[in-house]
Amino acid sequence: MALVKSIETGQVKRSAADIYEEFFVPALFLPWAMHVAEAAEVQSGQRVLDVACGTGVLARELATRVGPIGKVTGFDINEGMLEVARRKEPSIEWRQGEAELLPFPDDNFDAVVSQFGLMFFADRKQSIREMVRVLKPGRHIAVAVWDKLENTPGYAAASMLLHRLFGATIAESLRSPYVLGDISTLKDLFVDTGLSAVSVNTVDGVAKFSSIEDWMHTDVRGWTLADALDDDQYDLLLKEAKIALERFVLSDGRVEFASPAHIVKATKS
Repeated sequence: MALVKSIETGQVKRSAADIYEEFFVPALFLPWAMHVAEAAEVQSGQRVLDVACGTGVLARELATRVGPIGKVTGFDINEGMLEVARRKEPSIEWRQGEAELLPFPDDNFDAVVSQFGLMFFADRKQSIREMVRVLKPGRHIAVAVWDKLENTPGYAAASMLLHRLFGATIAESLRSPYVLGDISTLKDLFVDTGLSAVSVNTVDGVAKFSSIEDWMHTDVRGWTLADALDDDQYDLLLKEAKIALERFVLSDGRVEFASPAHIVKATKS
């Protein structure tokens, strides 16, 4: 039951958070920080909130944009992620808590953003309402979620491999981040939340790993499966991955595959 819960909520242990920052961030998350910050129209001197900030890749991008007279607050439920974030950039304010109950006043921020966290919130609609509540009227919210799993062939193949080797529960760890890939389902979450001019822009992206070994290490040791597979199971996965995922390996051994995402932009009425 604990494993299922961690997979559904995307939570990782503290040791996994370090691997997440070292491997996941450059492989998947770093390029999106610029897109999200631009969608929210973040400017110098603004106060900006990053919900589900993880280890802080987006918050650090925001800090460069708001400059010394602005302020960025990173907010996440996972204390292990926040510990890494604090070590990386102590000048940013890092706060712990649930997205469904943000501990900030109404109309407090010039922009509110969230990158690849909405899929894991216990109450997605309520979390959006909370983000809108703390946003100033006329200002922007920007939320990034992954496109459908079938449009991300590397992870579609990897989830099938996990299912074949270890069953549906383990495979769900790679499927759960893609549950908001359908645009109509995604847009429905933003209805009746106090937002106007809601738009969804699908942006092409590429997942990049230095090797199959690096890819498997990142997804197992740096994600919710960190304690789910023992060493023998991990060795089996690595052996099978070199065969099943070979089509994503370039001539120099690096791994690349399409990894598109949706960016929702909206304005508080």
